[in-house]
Amino acid sequence: MILVRQEIGDVLRDFRQQRGQTLRQVASKASVALGYLSEVERGQKEVSSEILAAVTDALEVPMSAVMRRVGDRLAVLEGIDSAFPDVVPDDLVAEVEPELSLH
Repeated sequence: MILVRQEIGDVLRDFRQQRGQTLRQVASKASVALGYLSEVERGQKEVSSEILAAVTDALEVPMSAVMRRVGDRLAVLEGIDSAFPDVVPDDLVAEVEPELSLH
């Protein structure tokens, strides 16, 4: 059985290790309990969107990058030969572009 929580945990751990950060550093920066973050990385706990946002901020990684990598891993596990194209719907781009230009 494929568990999304396992894939999310693996991806978060990969990003953390790529950045040379310890679990303690990320947990502290994200204001998340060390034990809880450890369980998330090991795929033992589901992560809420709020906690995921805090952790990705602490890692300085866009949440979309985490979710894209999770999606790619799931596609491999499901045996999907080709990845889905990276296409953002035009209506979403039109909705988000004004907000992006404010920053």
